[in-house]
Amino acid sequence: MIKIAERFQVSHFLVFYLIHGLQFGIGVLGFQRIVAEKAGHDFWISVIISGIFVHISLWMIYRILEGSKGNIVTVHKEIFGKWIGGFLSILLILYFSLLATTVVRSFIEIVAVWMFPDINVWIFSFIIFLLVLYIVSGGFRIVTGISFFGVVLPIYLLLSFLFPLQFANIRNLFPIFDHSIKDIVLSSKDMSLTILGFEALLIYYPFIKNVEKSKKWAHIAVAFTTLVYTYISIITIVYFSAEQLGRTVWATLTIWKIIELPFVERFEYIGIANWIIIILPNICLTLWCASRCLKDIFRFNQKYSLYFLLVVIYFIVNMLESREQISLINDITGQVGFYLMFVYIPILFLITLVIRKIKVRKV
Repeated sequence: MIKIAERFQVSHFLVFYLIHGLQFGIGVLGFQRIVAEKAGHDFWISVIISGIFVHISLWMIYRILEGSKGNIVTVHKEIFGKWIGGFLSILLILYFSLLATTVVRSFIEIVAVWMFPDINVWIFSFIIFLLVLYIVSGGFRIVTGISFFGVVLPIYLLLSFLFPLQFANIRNLFPIFDHSIKDIVLSSKDMSLTILGFEALLIYYPFIKNVEKSKKWAHIAVAFTTLVYTYISIITIVYFSAEQLGRTVWATLTIWKIIELPFVERFEYIGIANWIIIILPNICLTLWCASRCLKDIFRFNQKYSLYFLLVVIYFIVNMLESREQISLINDITGQVGFYLMFVYIPILFLITLVIRKIKVRKV
């Protein structure tokens, strides 16, 4: 049983920032080309479908955790026993560590390509992880505070997507449903890496006050994330032609290139610089989740678990050098996240449902 003192818990409405802050990350800068590969100009429909699936998966997560006395580590032990349950929890540690690695390395690549080609990855990543260490060491409430600011402070960037409308071609949206249902659904699968993050609830669930009230805010967060991605998708479709989008790796950054303001010539520099505020909660929360899992499984001090993970991830980040390697780890993370969200969670939901009904009948 995991019982958290109230002074370490956070208010239920802050779940909105925890979920949206982790879903809205590095993927925003270039998800359009990947999702549009199969669904073309209908990929905005795929974004909405993926959001609906996330709502269903989130509902299942709450149902799984409601009957437990802790987080997913407790559920694993309850359902599968100490050894198999412990092994499944270790896989979650690897998953959250992989997620943190992907975010850090992808962001550094963007900084290198768009701003500083000669950037020293070892030094830059060290500075990022030093900041992450400082934040996560403060505890879950501090991580939640960073998630709050990571959502609120850069919110003005959403207005920047209105600039391309002066060059918009609305006809690019039509005909709607020009692609098959199969292509649209497969395209929604390609959104996996972009919408990952809500599953962190599996770990920080015991740290929420008034869990029942948090459900509303969790679903509002997912709805808001889906709305934002749909908004960006539609702007992208009416600005780019299909051929242009297929050749554009980071569509969001390319959109920012057309923005002209009296006080700044290259707005994408401002966007990238501000993006560190957005991805910082991503890295902090995923590493907090991974280190918390280590603590709950092996009874390690969470601080030492964090040190260990940071050192390992730091060296992995710096070993990923080529574009092919970075693309590969992005693909792997997306695939793992997809099977976690839409395969493992439904299976675990059904198993817990059956086992708990059997236990009730026995009583």
